[in-house]
Amino acid sequence: MLATIERIELLENAEGLAKMVLDSDIAEQYQICLYKMQNNKETKRKINQFVNLKELYEEVQRFGKYHPDYKRVMMQIREYKREMDLDPFVAEFKLAENDLQSLLDQISMLIGSAVSKHIKVPSGNLFFDSGHGSGCGGGGSCGCG
Repeated sequence: MLATIERIELLENAEGLAKMVLDSDIAEQYQICLYKMQNNKETKRKINQFVNLKELYEEVQRFGKYHPDYKRVMMQIREYKREMDLDPFVAEFKLAENDLQSLLDQISMLIGSAVSKHIKVPSGNLFFDSGHGSGCGGGGSCGCG
């Protein structure tokens, strides 16, 4: 019975933490930026243009430089990606997304280190990955073995 009560308390605390993250200024800014990006006609046009060409790009990648449209598609995909990335709403969204990811990485590190300093918490951020650049799948090169 005690284990069940402990688990319920842990789940309630986790839900409370999730609510705090959702109610944070960082999550609110993320939602605002996402809304702006999804509801601006010009931004949507740029994203759709890139996504549509990305399908052709994947087709071309199967054959590589031997595909007849290789050069044209490679040039266009770079142009469309740059145009999309330079859109102010996309750029603002990416910054907000990085801020939210950073917050989640910090929370993960705090929880993991509270359990044990030996807990590995993959964050995708080298700052938080304790110098394990290649990860523990790097053939022992991380030094944790």
